[in-house]
Amino acid sequence: MASLQEIVAFLDAELRIAEIPDYSGAVNGLQLENGGTVTKVAAAVDASLPVVEAAVAAGADLLVVHHGMFWQGVQPLTRAFYRKIKAAIDGGLAIYSAHLPLDVHPELGNNALMMNALGFKASGTFLDWKGTRLGLTVEVEISRESLISKVSDVVEGPLHVCPGGPREVRKIGLVTGGAGSEVAICPASGVDTFITGEGPHWSYPLAEELDVNILYAGHYATETFGVKAVAARLARDFALEWTFIDRPTGL
Repeated sequence: MASLQEIVAFLDAELRIAEIPDYSGAVNGLQLENGGTVTKVAAAVDASLPVVEAAVAAGADLLVVHHGMFWQGVQPLTRAFYRKIKAAIDGGLAIYSAHLPLDVHPELGNNALMMNALGFKASGTFLDWKGTRLGLTVEVEISRESLISKVSDVVEGPLHVCPGGPREVRKIGLVTGGAGSEVAICPASGVDTFITGEGPHWSYPLAEELDVNILYAGHYATETFGVKAVAARLARDFALEWTFIDRPTGL
C-alpha cells in the first residue's frame, strides 16, 4: 500500500507536469482522487468509461492514462460522463493523466520507448511546440521495406504507408500519436521518413509533394509504451501491483 499523495508528487516531478505546456483539454496531473491510498495501478491509453470499469473490476485504485477525462472540454455531469465519474468514485479509483509530458520524457516517454523498441538510439530532436521539442530523430541506413517491417512488429499490427520519399531511408523523425499534420517540418530537419500514429487526409498528398515517407503506425498503438512504463515504475518504486488495460481504437 502506498500514499496517493506521494505517488502524485513523484509523478508530477518526474514528468515535469508544471513545466511542459500542453493542450487545454489535457489537464495533466491528478484528475480524480480517491481515499488516499493505492495498492494496485492500472495503465491505459484513454480514460474512457469501459477502461474505468475495467480498472475497477481489476481491483486497481489508481488509473494512469495518456488521454484524460477532459478532452471534450467542459461538459455537464450527465449520461456517460456521469457514469464514468460515478464508477470511478464508487470504485475508489484515482485517475492521473499525462499527455505531452509523457510523450517527451527521455526514459518513460512514448517517443523514447518506441525508438528503443525499434532498435535505434535517437541522435537528435525536432518539432518545436511552445518551446518543447516533441519529436526524436535518428540517422540510419535501412530500406523503407525493412523499416516498415520493424515498425509493424513493434506496434503489433499493419501500418498505413505513404511511400512519398526514398526507398533507402537515411533519417527518421518519430513523433507518436496524431502528429501527421506536422509533416511539413520534415524537409527542413533533413527527415526523409516520418513515423507517427495518424494524420489528416491531406498529410498524405503533402508528404508525396515533399518527398517524405510517412509510416502511420496507429495513434493508439504508438501511445501504449509510456503508460506501461509509468505503471511498471510505480510498481517497482512503491511495491505495488500493476496491470495494463488494452482498449485499442484501431486508429
